[in-house]
Amino acid sequence: LRGEIVVNTDASIRIEPSALKRLIAVFSDPSIGAASGRDVSVAREGGRANAGEAGYVGYEMRVRSLETRVAGIVGASGCFYAIRSHLHRVPLPEWLSRDFAAAMIAARHGYRAVSVDAAVCFVPRTTSLAREYRRKVRTMSRGMQTMHHMRHLLNPVRYGWFAWMLFSHKICRWAVPWSGVGFLAGLALLSPTTPWAAWGTAACLVGLLGCSLAWLAAREQPRASAVTLAAYLLAGNVAALHATIDALRGDRMATWEPTRRTAVHATAGRTG
Repeated sequence: LRGEIVVNTDASIRIEPSALKRLIAVFSDPSIGAASGRDVSVAREGGRANAGEAGYVGYEMRVRSLETRVAGIVGASGCFYAIRSHLHRVPLPEWLSRDFAAAMIAARHGYRAVSVDAAVCFVPRTTSLAREYRRKVRTMSRGMQTMHHMRHLLNPVRYGWFAWMLFSHKICRWAVPWSGVGFLAGLALLSPTTPWAAWGTAACLVGLLGCSLAWLAAREQPRASAVTLAAYLLAGNVAALHATIDALRGDRMATWEPTRRTAVHATAGRTG
């Protein structure tokens, strides 16, 4: 790697013809150390897959766009991002997530990482919720270990708004399912003596049962019709619980196991 900018991409994605130039153009600003493209989740041509994933990706891209306006994004899209070569060469243990770390490495060296909305890449969705679950467990487990490795960036005195966004975007999100478990346990303990807690516990259990049935129905289903957003959210939160346990046990994946995705056809590059 002899250039000033290193671009990382996945093999299964497609990018708009002008996306690479738009991604690189932002480096004319010397304060920018890393730049991430905007993911657009697409189904395989002639088929449907995991509609819940598209909604989540769109939400994530919106959050990154807002973060860019404040102090920069806290993590880049592994499928399409660029970074200054001297930052790319910063040593990082091989079992950690380099795309997540890219924004943190930039911040540690006095740069910003940004999301470039005009640099569009089309990312094929996984064809089943089971594969998406396994991918989320791997991604979050590595992310948690990366966060622990670079935990000094959570210091708001030194890193200001970046530290706050890192805490709220990542740690608070990972903590959501654990707080949910605590909330349900609290309701259950109050149920014998408090009617509203009993009703609340029953409602939560019915909701979890419904989401679980939808998840089971969609687990190996290659079409999107049976995949509801509720099932996708439940799978994501259970994956966070699973990933936390893996991270605490110190499980390391020095070799990344990719999620097999059907490559995006050329026709998917049309935005109109």
